Amino acid sequence: MSPGPGFRRRDRVRGRRDGARRILQALDDGTHRSAVDGLFVFHVHQQARERVGASVERAHQAIVDDVAHLAIDDGKANAISHAVIDAVHGALDQAVRDAKAVVLSGRPGRFSAGYDLSVMSGGPDAVRALVREGALLTMRLYELERPVVLACTGHALAQGAIFLMAADVRIGAAGSFKIGLNEVAIGMPVPVYAAELARDRLSRRHLTAATALATIYDPAGAVDAGYLDTVVEPDLVVPAALERAAALAGSLNARAFAATRATLRGAVAHHVRTTLNDDIGAFFVDA
Repeated sequence: MSPGPGFRRRDRVRGRRDGARRILQALDDGTHRSAVDGLFVFHVHQQARERVGASVERAHQAIVDDVAHLAIDDGKANAISHAVIDAVHGALDQAVRDAKAVVLSGRPGRFSAGYDLSVMSGGPDAVRALVREGALLTMRLYELERPVVLACTGHALAQGAIFLMAADVRIGAAGSFKIGLNEVAIGMPVPVYAAELARDRLSRRHLTAATALATIYDPAGAVDAGYLDTVVEPDLVVPAALERAAALAGSLNARAFAATRATLRGAVAHHVRTTLNDDIGAFFVDA
């Protein structure tokens, strides 16, 4: 006698959870470009520009059961540098080829505190170059032809919060974490790409507070504002994101998803790209 639908559903759930465990184990092992029980795992690391106390920026990725998991971890605040941006682009290239859904996560307690301060406190050309590259990566995530689930493992400020608005599903960690766009409070305008994503993804009740008034939210407030979709205990954030991504990978038609993605987000993306040069050219940081 063949198993009933209830057994098949339980088997699928167990399969997704087993896949999540295999991804997490592979990332813990830190295996470099090797096969682990049929699982392809690699990590990318690049040395940042030489400076006192420079650290290696790391992005680890594992692909299993059609889900690519990219974990950003620089051992500190997960600042977004050129090295991190390049590593994420490389991982996304692999994900688009080999996976049907993507999970992006940070390190425990930190998703990202935004752009690398060593660059943002430098000259205007260096600042604008980094913000431009961050904008292009953000729009790639926003337009990616695969569903993106973001595991917000802790604080997400400035560019970290912008990444939240680019993802499809955002699962956050409960706790005393800060989430939001603090640019105006620290002397930077909210760039067009961030403002347009805020207009698209945040609650209209919170739009002015979240952007022009630089309001910072706790995780529950971030759900109400629209940065997060749900909040779970910190140790469940990544497993929940992997399980959700596996469900999306198994249930969505990839071609139909990509076409619908273009319909929903194409106009915003086109506006951001056509205004990008002028927007970045006018970007400033007040001391």
